Amino acid sequence: MQPQVFARRRRELLRQMPPDSVAILPAAHHPIRNRDVEYPYHQESDFYYLTGFAEPDAILVLRKSGRKGSWGLFCQERNRKQEQWTGERLGTKRAISRMGADQAWPIESWLEQLPDLLTGTQQIFFNLGEESSIEQGLLRQLREFRQRNRSGAVVPQTIHLLDPMLHEMRLYKSPAEIRIMRRAASVTVAAHRRAMRACSPGLVESGLEGEILHEFSSHGVRIVAYDTIVAGGNNACTLHYINNSEKLRDGDLVLVDAGAEVEGYAADVTRTFPVNGRFTTEQRKLYEIVLAAQRAAIQQIRPGRRWDTFHRAAVRVITRGLIDLKILKGDPEQLIKDEKYKKFYMHQTGHWLGMDVHDVGNYQLDGKWRPLEQGMVLTVEPALYIPKGVRGVAKKWQGIGIRIEDDVVVTDSGCEVLTAEAPRSIEEIESLMAG
Repeated sequence: MQPQVFARRRRELLRQMPPDSVAILPAAHHPIRNRDVEYPYHQESDFYYLTGFAEPDAILVLRKSGRKGSWGLFCQERNRKQEQWTGERLGTKRAISRMGADQAWPIESWLEQLPDLLTGTQQIFFNLGEESSIEQGLLRQLREFRQRNRSGAVVPQTIHLLDPMLHEMRLYKSPAEIRIMRRAASVTVAAHRRAMRACSPGLVESGLEGEILHEFSSHGVRIVAYDTIVAGGNNACTLHYINNSEKLRDGDLVLVDAGAEVEGYAADVTRTFPVNGRFTTEQRKLYEIVLAAQRAAIQQIRPGRRWDTFHRAAVRVITRGLIDLKILKGDPEQLIKDEKYKKFYMHQTGHWLGMDVHDVGNYQLDGKWRPLEQGMVLTVEPALYIPKGVRGVAKKWQGIGIRIEDDVVVTDSGCEVLTAEAPRSIEEIESLMAG
């Protein structure tokens, strides 16, 4: 993404900040996996959203004096010897020349510079409880201000959370962001298609995961948006199953939940298909309920419709389908009111999607479900989970978990399914798997 995109976002945040305020946002730490081995680094999403800067040990500072805004960056200084081992750093000079920072300081000088950064400001925007070392330094400096009681000095009196303003910004995706998400969706679709073609009885779940990762890598994508789920048979009834260690059995379904991350943006797609390429009668009946629920939900996604509308549409289809199969008994409306469907479908039909797979943004405003608006991106993922041993359900339905999940962007007049090319219908799936 071009530097002017991040500059525009910083300007928008500064515009919303009151006069004489400062916003402080630390980068993510680089956690240790074991001994001297680190996990692959992933930048904190809010920090990356405002900077495009992917290095650890950094702090973003936005200051608004009157109506004038400026920004600065604390970061690691250049170190030729260290860079030989860990790669090139940007450094403070290039933070100014390349990123356009008004000021840049070595990260080691954070506490030294903090009094000057806070003097003259009345309000601080900082997410308390998230970054302990930065927070401790900030609170310590505020205590020192109070103890000194500087005559006539303007010092901060209030700390606000930064999240509300920033996360509301992130909820609305720009055309540039949606283009990136289309690419993430395209790579993810290719991986799911590959998994369907490669699947066969006897393959270990992790083998199917390997096919997905291979497809991601072939498109130059090394980062997964979340741990890949490959759940055969009854394992699919565990919603976040990630062991991926059992053999796929002939006659079972396999649920695959996998998404690529491209330029910091996630895709999130789930498909459920037969290990041997052919649905059984029972699998087919349950699958058709979930697919009909997803179609009904997607039809409800358009500007002005409230968040819960598409979930309620899916619940109605699922409840009536379970009644038809005699898995539930009773009046549909009463069953929905009593939430009897939750025994087999216990989660919402979607979530926000963006830089985080469960992206930021409020689902309700003033206690009411918020209306959908153009530029919002969400998942639509109805499901049925009927584990083995569940009471009151015929054995032929047990051990089956089905989820169908797609990524949807709200347009000016309706919606666009970004991941529509991943086969969903029984005919499409069986045809692809037949080769």
